[in-house]
Amino acid sequence: MNTQTVSEEKKARIDQLVARLNEASKAYYNEAAEIMTNYEYDEMYDELLALEDETGYVREDSPSVNVGYETQTSLPKVTHETKMLSLNKTKDRDELKAWLGEHEGLLSWKLDGLTVVLTYEGGRLSRAVTRGNGTQGELITANALACRNVPRIIPFKGNAVIRGEAVIRYSDFNRINEAIDDANAKYKNPRNLCSGSIRQLDPAVTASRSVYFYAFTLNSVSDATGKIISGGSGELDRSLSSRMEWMKDQGFDVVPYVKVDAENLSDAIDSYEAQIPDFDIPSDGLVLSFEDLIYAGTLGSTAKFPRHSIAFKWRDQQADTILRDIEWSPSRTGLLNPIAVFDPVELEGTTVSRASVHNVSIMKDLELGIGDTIRVYKANMIIPQIAGNLTRSGNIVIPDTCPVCGGPAKIVDDQGTMTLICTDPGCIAKHVKRFSHFVSRDAINIEGLSEAGLLKLIGIGAVRTFADLFRLSEHEEDIVAMEGFGKKSFDNLVASAETASHTTPARLLYSLGVPGIGTANSNTIARACFNKWSDIQELTEEELTSIDGVGAVMAGDYVRFFADEANREEIQDLLSVLDLDESYEAAGTALEGKTFVITGSLEHYANRKDLKAEIEAEGGKVAGSVSAKTDYLITNDPLSGSSKNTRARELGVAIITEEDIMQMLGK
Repeated sequence: MNTQTVSEEKKARIDQLVARLNEASKAYYNEAAEIMTNYEYDEMYDELLALEDETGYVREDSPSVNVGYETQTSLPKVTHETKMLSLNKTKDRDELKAWLGEHEGLLSWKLDGLTVVLTYEGGRLSRAVTRGNGTQGELITANALACRNVPRIIPFKGNAVIRGEAVIRYSDFNRINEAIDDANAKYKNPRNLCSGSIRQLDPAVTASRSVYFYAFTLNSVSDATGKIISGGSGELDRSLSSRMEWMKDQGFDVVPYVKVDAENLSDAIDSYEAQIPDFDIPSDGLVLSFEDLIYAGTLGSTAKFPRHSIAFKWRDQQADTILRDIEWSPSRTGLLNPIAVFDPVELEGTTVSRASVHNVSIMKDLELGIGDTIRVYKANMIIPQIAGNLTRSGNIVIPDTCPVCGGPAKIVDDQGTMTLICTDPGCIAKHVKRFSHFVSRDAINIEGLSEAGLLKLIGIGAVRTFADLFRLSEHEEDIVAMEGFGKKSFDNLVASAETASHTTPARLLYSLGVPGIGTANSNTIARACFNKWSDIQELTEEELTSIDGVGAVMAGDYVRFFADEANREEIQDLLSVLDLDESYEAAGTALEGKTFVITGSLEHYANRKDLKAEIEAEGGKVAGSVSAKTDYLITNDPLSGSSKNTRARELGVAIITEEDIMQMLGK
């Protein structure tokens, strides 16, 4: 084979790599989707760099030249004064030590968020711009001001340009995701959520997402005339750490850093590594920069990277193992996600036996087959991933039926990514909301069981009916092996289910999801039946409409629900695993016929629900809003100008305090 042919083949490979890497970057940065693993991306990127260096053939759209995402929103575009380069990287400690040489450096976290440049003029934030593609970013000033810790005004009244990373902490990310009912709508990772939150048209959305900004570079600082100044210590133009401290003095949170040299560099890396499990801010490595700014300024940059800093990426601990199965994890939308099940291996101090393959496209790219030897690792030392397939047999047969319901399943093309979906609208996974309602706090109340957890239990066949939630001990081995579970989590879940099994007819009625029946109706109906479940499920429409608060439409839906044979079978099965407390105490009459509304904070009750329960126990009713039928508004701030207080005064409703209602209750 001649040299020209080899060169053409390598150019063709470069073209292929550029196209694939750009496709992955677009999916990750702009669409919050993953079409390849981090490990695959890094391998392909390194291969691209080597080929570009060897051939000298560098395309204009190569990811080695272009950094970040292309701006695609309707936010105003801003061209950076100088191109913002990405950092060169290494995973080798010896290489990092050689790079530092005899110089002193600053070692800091490499935060995994969205880079933002803040400009202050006269001490006031005048502009905030994302890094974008390195040449052009998006103007997000209003959104930057909505971040939790970006100063609107700083003490220094000259001009300053500060670069840092906008991030969403893991704790806030988890809180936001837990509030989303649809498992398929949950955000993939904090980085994508942060990117979408910062590049918003509505700053109120940014504010609601708990975005934080951590400064890491003081680009420039000058007085009002534009003259560059060095600060009172005379060190701002010499020392990187002095610039970090200056930004602290101006009220910025800066990226945590330590000074290092060749002697203590390795120990410092060890210290950072030990913090990873408890570090709440997303990070994908470390950054090492020269402390001496004058020396750093003489180094210049390549076309791709500045020479004053370098990124240190964690070397992923890898292990080879045997792929034993592919499980298909369901979602509410019918999406079936492939999960690789393999012989257990130890990674980063934990035992791992499962890893998400994300979609059919990635599974096919890896040519996965049962019995293959695969290489696994933990991305950023946290998330199990497949690094590669050593045998690539590709013998997996993608199912044409849903493993959850047995209905038809098919492969669809979702914007270039192949996914498997269940097409049966009756699939139990698509009705997981029923189970979420059943286990919720006001219903049966099985603590610690989220919708995502329910989907996993449904996916392995442990849950098909409500009653199955109280038989989880039969599936201990499978549940303990699931991602996100373990022996302790399993034991806690079983204990929570055992506690929840001791319940009341009112809770059971509400948990079933009878159309129109909320907590108040459930309590009222249960009391009308003296807490006898056999009577509750046999009520006629006439009997129901005679109960206060139950109308004809609700009564009709109620009777049809309990007449449905499938519902009756499920309830009968459920009664076999529940301990139903049907004891009944007649309600008092002290507040009979009176309607109350509760507003504001309470001092003597833990919450409004506790006070509501006492009012109802004495025959009273508690409504959510003030109306002409309201007798009393309970508030500890009677003079408040709140809407409920104002409405009560307009209607002549009596406004009483917490102490007043306690007296009425005889307390």
